[in-house]
Amino acid sequence: MDRREALEKMTTIVADTGEIDAIKKYRPTDATTNPSLILAAATLPEYRHLIEEAVDHGKTRSKDQEEQMKLVLNKLFVNFGLEILKVVPGRVSTEVDARLSFDIEGSIAVARTLIALYETAGIPRSRVLIKLASTWEGIRAAEILEKEGIHCNMTLLFSMAQAISCAEAKATLISPFVGRILDWYKKHEGRESYPAAEDPGVLSVTEIYNYYKKMGYKTQIMGASFRNADEISELAGCDLLTIAPKLLEELQKDVRPLSRKLDQEHAKSLKLNKIHLDEKGFRWMLNENPMATEKLSEGIRNFAKDIVKLEKQIKENFIK
Repeated sequence: MDRREALEKMTTIVADTGEIDAIKKYRPTDATTNPSLILAAATLPEYRHLIEEAVDHGKTRSKDQEEQMKLVLNKLFVNFGLEILKVVPGRVSTEVDARLSFDIEGSIAVARTLIALYETAGIPRSRVLIKLASTWEGIRAAEILEKEGIHCNMTLLFSMAQAISCAEAKATLISPFVGRILDWYKKHEGRESYPAAEDPGVLSVTEIYNYYKKMGYKTQIMGASFRNADEISELAGCDLLTIAPKLLEELQKDVRPLSRKLDQEHAKSLKLNKIHLDEKGFRWMLNENPMATEKLSEGIRNFAKDIVKLEKQIKENFIK
């Protein structure tokens, strides 16, 4: 048995890509995308028809250029999601525009639009996760959406403050970014690498996992943004892990035994105190974590930049 097969016996594997062929190759349960992945996939000729259809959708519904582009982007993200759902048996995650990360009502409106587009295409909302940044505003939007049966995947998560608030809001899923946490510590501590068991991203997810299971939260944890296969192996047993095709291939070639690292029963035995956070408490706890503060802001900026690049690409190549 290879490590990918062993991992599947204890963790749900999610493909971290916007490329349909890669998803077909690795046959994950779920798949997740983000603006950066969509931007990369949109440059490939085999996905041109998805962009053309989205542009037609926008043009026929509005003459205002700004509104037209919003319609195009929403439809494009859903078009990729629809293609993915033809391949995976589970769910697809589709992201709300990162520029709405501090806009509760704007995030809710886009989430409802995305779900409506999926439902019009015959996809029930149970097969879609709406991705929102784990800002205070994003978490409040998720709290409202979850009450409407719109399930949320809280992304750009780097800290316990974010994780606790997401769980208290009853978000369906959180996506702590393992590799980006590692990047920050390598840079700020001047280290080339860490042993996998001491990887700061791995330790962060382990802490969140243990806290969630101890407190009985239903919110699931999906480790994301991996830099190497050893990080993935150290989180075997996590509810879900979203993995890029390159690392899935690496796991398939590795036939070393893989043992469970995260265990629900062990977590329940730990002595942990419950933490309750209001807005002031959340903002202070996040502020006290320089890594999380910096990586959250940077992540939002970078996803927003890629959306702007995608808009430019669509305008130059598809909207005459």
